[in-house]
Amino acid sequence: MVVFLLFAGQASKHEDTDHNYYTSKTYGPADPLSKGFWVDIDQMDKDKVKVHGILSNTHRQAARVNLSFDFPFYGHNLREVTVATGGFIYTGDVVHRMLTATQYIAPLMANFDPSVSRNSTVIYTDNGTALVVQWDHVRLQDLDHLGSFTFQASLHRDGRIVFAYREVPMDVSQISSVNHPVKVGLSDAFVVLDHVQQIPNVRRRTIYEYHRVELVKTKISNSTAVEITPLPTCLQFTDCSSCISTQISFNCTWCHRLHRCSSGFDRHRQDWVDNSCPDETKDKSCDIILTTPRPVVTTTTVVRTTSRSQETDAGPGVRSSTHTPTSVPTEDDTKIAVHLKEPGDGRSENTLPAARADGAAPRVSPGTRPLHTGLILAVVVVMVVLVAGLVLSLYVYHHPTSTTGLFFIERRPRRWPAMKFHRRSGRPAYAEVEPTGLGKDVFMDPDQF
Repeated sequence: MVVFLLFAGQASKHEDTDHNYYTSKTYGPADPLSKGFWVDIDQMDKDKVKVHGILSNTHRQAARVNLSFDFPFYGHNLREVTVATGGFIYTGDVVHRMLTATQYIAPLMANFDPSVSRNSTVIYTDNGTALVVQWDHVRLQDLDHLGSFTFQASLHRDGRIVFAYREVPMDVSQISSVNHPVKVGLSDAFVVLDHVQQIPNVRRRTIYEYHRVELVKTKISNSTAVEITPLPTCLQFTDCSSCISTQISFNCTWCHRLHRCSSGFDRHRQDWVDNSCPDETKDKSCDIILTTPRPVVTTTTVVRTTSRSQETDAGPGVRSSTHTPTSVPTEDDTKIAVHLKEPGDGRSENTLPAARADGAAPRVSPGTRPLHTGLILAVVVVMVVLVAGLVLSLYVYHHPTSTTGLFFIERRPRRWPAMKFHRRSGRPAYAEVEPTGLGKDVFMDPDQF
């Protein structure tokens, strides 16, 4: 069972900008460096170039590709990616039908259909230091008369990502997203597993998008390129002292139980929470004696969202309830904000007056009416609770990605409705291809197309 809860991270919409995890630089057609980023696959040895026969002849399909090197993506080393016909690369471990939602590298995600033309191919090559994927002469479904698109995504061993564009016959910002999201940029998420109380032996898998890089679509045209360079992350530090003393833009903390440095926002979030690392690292000290983690108090979470969602079942016959989306049906990646309270403070949300130690009823002064006094006290308590809840909600509303917010997302009561993507006929549902008798990588001669 997979549930998607997405919230936008620190995305940017400016050229040559710091995106917290990456910096990007866009090169225009007049820039001489732009052409230098294009990898001329036609001049390479054909034995090193792989034309995927299935992807080159189908619509909304994806195939896994093994890398010959470790590719750092948001600080995580990847050895396998999934190439999709829709102009993007999926980087997640959990393969599902909504690959366009998050965890992607998208030079130009759109409704491309290589099956409409014999000249359309999906090609890739790996030289040991970089994987280059090229969508060659691909056309938009039902809009093939507008012309073909040719562009590349290069994943380098040092973590750099390069988008290069040779043919872009129209303004990318004008491509319709009615039947398929249109995106240019990066995204990553972490997965959290929790039990479903109503269904024994079933664990729900929830994917949280913690960061997204959105590049400006109007900057994409013929002979342009975008170079995306990774910035340091907490994951690169391997000891406590360097972790807590680092001056990078993240709040890095060290977890002694895991021997790991993290900001709490990465793909290892599940382990980070399960091992009580948020509580352990509050003092930011390397001299901590490990003790048995205390029980975590489950609290109520209030979620505000404008996103669509979908849930797929982990086992046959298992289906969860869904809620009507509030966003335009063409977007499946909108934001989520969470209303939470500070984790682990051990206090009840409602603090009532303590009873007398001797068990006696409180003394009522002459001339007072106990009924009126109790009513007034009840009204005062209710007002205090409402004001406190309002203040807390306003705080978390403006700090949706705080540690407090994330704590309550993962510990919401199971009776609270989870936000899920609705799967409708108009949404992109990608299927992974692995034809019988053929491997995932099909070697074909480009001249056949």
